Amino acid sequence: MVCAPVGVSGVSGVSGVQLRVNSAQATVSAQKGGGATLPCRFWFEPGQSPPKQVRIKWSKVSSARGPETDVLVAIGARSRSYGHFSGRVQLKQESEGDASLVMSDLRLNDTGHYRCEVVGGLEDRSTSVYLELQGVVFPYQHPRGRYHLSFEGAQQACAEQDATLATFSQLYESWRGGLHWCNAGWLADGTVQYPITQPRPNCGGPGVAPGVRSYGKRHLHQNRYDVFCFSSAQPGEVLYLQPAHKMNLTEARRTCAESGAEVAKVGQLYSAWRFRGLDHCEAGWLADGSVRYAITRPRKNCGPPEPGVRSFGYPPPQHQYGVYCYKTQHGSK
Repeated sequence: MVCAPVGVSGVSGVSGVQLRVNSAQATVSAQKGGGATLPCRFWFEPGQSPPKQVRIKWSKVSSARGPETDVLVAIGARSRSYGHFSGRVQLKQESEGDASLVMSDLRLNDTGHYRCEVVGGLEDRSTSVYLELQGVVFPYQHPRGRYHLSFEGAQQACAEQDATLATFSQLYESWRGGLHWCNAGWLADGTVQYPITQPRPNCGGPGVAPGVRSYGKRHLHQNRYDVFCFSSAQPGEVLYLQPAHKMNLTEARRTCAESGAEVAKVGQLYSAWRFRGLDHCEAGWLADGSVRYAITRPRKNCGPPEPGVRSFGYPPPQHQYGVYCYKTQHGSK
């Protein structure tokens, strides 16, 4: 099998008949919980109708050069989806030669490269599309403080905050958007890196250009760092609640439950700040026991002069604050 460049027609020919495959778009952007269509079209030249039993296969390409993951296989009118894609994918097939993949209920780990392969008779050609979920990268530390997470612990920490490990490209784009963090953190490929916009001693090094600093690949079990997590846009809403008085952590959880919600996770707070313009100067409890608040319009007595999510760390659970709750679109947990 020979793969066509991304977004360029693939061509294969036997006896003067050529199969062409085209992805039209190199990248498709979408949001968590929503849908996306990955375009793929094929045709035969010169002007030949496709064989009756054209085989179409979609697969997800591993970023670590591992095996591809089957997504969907279709032969004629029959199709089958696989694994966690089952029930969430189907072929569009609006017209002859349309092999576009329609995806629904998108999840964070759906991000990545997808290959569309078409087999017709002796012809075999493919092309690929990158599915990019709109999101925000945020640094995360263990409650005990700096550099306590193995790679597996980092994966778990992000998952618990409704996020996944950020990729290098996601971290790089966030650095271009102004992300500055002096502590090194795990990325999805097992490397440890950190973004610096204002280099200084003990923070990227003096007299060098801003950029993403890398420690390279580290031992996944023995080494400990922080982590950079990636959270997409959320379908629900983050609300700040403070009924009659501020609350300890137990009271905060009860307050959210009584409102038909749950205490917001860190990834949900970052998502609300990034995509819904959440702006509240009052600190509130989050699900991991941390206390934070989100600011889109910096102002006096409201933290640093840049927009962002401020953290008070992990205070004792008996301390009193407001609470940030997360409510789904349907008002249920």
